[in-house]
Amino acid sequence: MSARQDRIVAAARGWIGTPYRHQAACRGAGCDCLGLVRGIWREVMGEEPERPPAYSMDWSEPAREEALWQAALRHLRARPVTGEQPGDVILFRMRDGAVAKHLGICTRAGRDARFVHAYSGHGVVESALSLPWRRRIVARFTFPEEG
Repeated sequence: MSARQDRIVAAARGWIGTPYRHQAACRGAGCDCLGLVRGIWREVMGEEPERPPAYSMDWSEPAREEALWQAALRHLRARPVTGEQPGDVILFRMRDGAVAKHLGICTRAGRDARFVHAYSGHGVVESALSLPWRRRIVARFTFPEEG
């Protein structure tokens, strides 16, 4: 792993145990999956490029807008969906036909791949990137180069 990947993975793991709080982005106090990625961005990259609008649990679904995907394309670099690397930001579609609205950070690649994510009812955890999770991946990104 590169030093940059190490920093992203270490930052993600530093959020483990943070409780789940919708729309929050504060390590130790609470976050949702977007708040987790926002917090890691602040730790690794500095100031956030934009603040997300207030959003509901079903955000983007009524209008069928891929708002999270579009925001990721604005600020992150797209990578192939396969061939994960530690530090990648992973975007998931939780149900067939639904908009993609769950994010995680890859912490280990390969056969024993893992990712950190904020999951309702669980808080920030590190999970195996098992086949059920892999089937839900719709996009993969990396943080842009600094500077």
